[in-house]
Amino acid sequence: MEKNQKNERVTEILESAERFIRRGGFNAVSYRDVASDVGIKSSSVHYHFPHKPDLGVAVVERYSEKLLDALGDPSDPNEPVQERIARLGRAYAASLKEDKAICLGCILGAEISGLPQEVSDAVSAFFDRMIDWTELALAGAKGPTADARFILSSLQGAMVLAVTLKKPNHLDQTVRRLVQSLS
Repeated sequence: MEKNQKNERVTEILESAERFIRRGGFNAVSYRDVASDVGIKSSSVHYHFPHKPDLGVAVVERYSEKLLDALGDPSDPNEPVQERIARLGRAYAASLKEDKAICLGCILGAEISGLPQEVSDAVSAFFDRMIDWTELALAGAKGPTADARFILSSLQGAMVLAVTLKKPNHLDQTVRRLVQSLS
């Protein structure tokens, strides 16, 4: 298999595994289901990811990179803090509305105690990176919600409520309130 084809195949596997995780958690992923979804044999999934934790770590790392790339520069001096946090909120909303699935960090964070250690560590690293991004985005901000952990906790919790109550606007309302509270 050519290098480009191999990279494309790995991408397809990771995208499929991410969809399964985001809709049902880590234990909802089976190599057989991923293989069927991608149109390959299960042994091909094992070839690229010998063990399920390997697949889980790769999914989390890829998701983290994609999200942080999409968020862009957290410390652009020409951009107001409120816009940076609004951008973060839009990323959460897009995850819910466009993908029709809960944030990968949210679902895996909720089941952290049942994850293999390697996957648990990758999820913790994801949240550390999100906190770092948000702290940089909040530089100079004042107000009752000018705290990275508070903002991320609010967005994560709002996403869970939006899904649970089947009210996606709950997340939008939370984002608006967070942004309005910053000065």
